Amino acid sequence: MLNIEQLILFFISYIANTFSAFAGGGAGLIQLPMLIFLGLPFSIALATHKVASVALGVGATIRHLRSGKLNLKYALFILLTGMPGVVAGGFIIVQIPDYEAKLALGLLTISLGVYSWLKPGLGQELKDINRDRSGLAIGGFGLCVIGILNGSLTSGTGLFVTLWLVRWFGFDYKTAVAYTLILVGVFWNGTGALTLGMLSTIQWDWLPALLIGSLLGGYTGAHLAIVANNRWIKRVFEVVTISVGIKLILG
Repeated sequence: MLNIEQLILFFISYIANTFSAFAGGGAGLIQLPMLIFLGLPFSIALATHKVASVALGVGATIRHLRSGKLNLKYALFILLTGMPGVVAGGFIIVQIPDYEAKLALGLLTISLGVYSWLKPGLGQELKDINRDRSGLAIGGFGLCVIGILNGSLTSGTGLFVTLWLVRWFGFDYKTAVAYTLILVGVFWNGTGALTLGMLSTIQWDWLPALLIGSLLGGYTGAHLAIVANNRWIKRVFEVVTISVGIKLILG
């Protein structure tokens, strides 16, 4: 007989990660608050979510690699500039009280959605900008700072990576989503999961349902992102960031 708790966890994970893979981040903005609501303290919920979210990256990677549109040079750049920040962020979060952490996350994510909404043409076309030495240095520093947020808050900060790739490097939303889900989903979150696993506690008995939901949701959302246009992806990005950010602030 199916365990009702595991079934609930599976559906939460599947829905959260489908939206995340479609919008370019945000699984933590849906999944993490639900884990807290179900009774886990913030640090344990975050560590558990981090482990499960790696499966999101795996599911999305399987689908995006089939499209054959990723550039290895940019992938390595995003990976190497962000991961030191992820490790640093993992050491920071265990020192932050629950309320302050959730308030900061809510305010930051709302700002992403509002900014995107105020820029109608943002991320609709692929542009080759800021690829010179100084542009890459600034862009890499921005990714490292986002990595700190990723390690210290949630993988919902993958939304920050998506918007940064769109705003600074001129990616369209579809391309930015692909890089975010593969590099943040698998490598950044994998590093964060390992760091938090050593510093905090993981709710191991919840992981099977969360992992299966993340894997299937990641593949489903990635498929939807590939077949959809940039305007739809942009709108979902804005809705996810603003609505869940408000929810986190209100509690």
